[in-house]
Amino acid sequence: MRWPSLLFSTAIAVLVISSPLAQTNKKENTMVRFTTNYGVIDIEVFDDQAPVTAKNFVDYVNDGFYDGLIMHRVIPNFVIQGGGFEPGMKERPTRDPIKNEADNGLKNDRGTLSMARTNDPNSASSQFFINLKDNAFLDHSGKNPSGWGYAVFAKVVKGIDVVDKIAGVETARAGVHDDVPKKDVIITTAEILAD
Repeated sequence: MRWPSLLFSTAIAVLVISSPLAQTNKKENTMVRFTTNYGVIDIEVFDDQAPVTAKNFVDYVNDGFYDGLIMHRVIPNFVIQGGGFEPGMKERPTRDPIKNEADNGLKNDRGTLSMARTNDPNSASSQFFINLKDNAFLDHSGKNPSGWGYAVFAKVVKGIDVVDKIAGVETARAGVHDDVPKKDVIITTAEILAD
């Protein structure tokens, strides 16, 4: 009879699969730190779940692109947005847009980061926003103009109090832009945190 040896080998396979050693090859997500004039915000980037968007964001961080930019749009109980403008609302040139990964299953929940874009679903480049509350209506619901949604690619893991502090700043109209902080909210440095 071969049943005992078959059961034994199956048990070994189960032990190997469930062993903690079998899990050690999982790559840790990239961690990014924004140091702002309002405090520090630490961000976990979802490298595996939003690979194109995550790489785009991390490349901009590594290039020093976000250093000195402002959070140029603040709407309480909705989002704060940045990643495109220098003080004085001077737009910084970006790389080409990326494809929209909003269909990755991630939700626009409080504290998550998503890519900002125009009406074209595949127009995101460097600008991002941080959700101040759960914004389910921004989630992907279908591959059509009204349903594409906004691609979640990261979340705030430390410094949500700083995000909330920024959400409380006074805003005004600046040229053609609404909801611009009266006092600049500056990302002084954006950096990758070492493991």
